Amino acid sequence: MIEPAAPGQRLARGVCRLLRSLDLAPLVEFAPVLGLRVDVIALGAGGEVWIVECKSSRADFAADRKWTGYLAWCDRFFFAVDADFPVEILPAEAGLILADAYGAEVARAAPATPLAPARRRALERRFARQAAGRLATLLDPTPGLGEPS
Repeated sequence: MIEPAAPGQRLARGVCRLLRSLDLAPLVEFAPVLGLRVDVIALGAGGEVWIVECKSSRADFAADRKWTGYLAWCDRFFFAVDADFPVEILPAEAGLILADAYGAEVARAAPATPLAPARRRALERRFARQAAGRLATLLDPTPGLGEPS
């Protein structure tokens, strides 16, 4: 297997392995709404939504102040970092996942902040459409046909 090149991609792969082991269905590079793009979103069997932002360095974290906009789109929010990341700079109100390219573990649970039912429904539909669009593209990668929005 070819290892993803970028540090954030390696973290995302380990995070996705963890999420699958927790019976959550992960999707990388997801746009819950126009203008936002999360690193990993995961949907649980009961509809619970987790968002995980992968931060590969102090500079990566310092440069990204959009993460607070993701809180309105999930039941639980986490940062995922590697073992060398200075975790003391991360907000205490977010969950923490320690990850590498091969796996991950939850180091600090994220508080639950349940989504409103209408937002959850809309988010589940968008998740399903993006996931199905990606699968269809794998089966028929015809140029010009993008993912449904």
